[in-house]
Amino acid sequence: MDFLFPVAYAQEPGQPSLTFNLVLFGGMFLLFWLLILRPQSKRAKEHKELLLSISKGDEVLTSGGLMGKVLRVSDDYLALDVGTGSGIEVKVQKAAIAAVLPKGTLAKI
Repeated sequence: MDFLFPVAYAQEPGQPSLTFNLVLFGGMFLLFWLLILRPQSKRAKEHKELLLSISKGDEVLTSGGLMGKVLRVSDDYLALDVGTGSGIEVKVQKAAIAAVLPKGTLAKI
């Protein structure tokens, strides 16, 4: 019966080479960098540029949902007028700004 089905003898298991392991870990690091680290750093850079571009008179939206017009800008904080001319002023951290709204957005709401 050996002529129809050849006998498969067990072989010694081979060790994967060092270069295979290096290529495998290098590929995983490259994939991790492309999918996670690079987009995150790009978003952080865009947010930093957004914060540096804020000036008096801009209309902004905070991450907490407050919308207001910028009255004063300092290094770390903003003073926002959250009412339409009512004099309500809120001081928020610059890092809490999520977006700069187009001019006239607050008047339309």
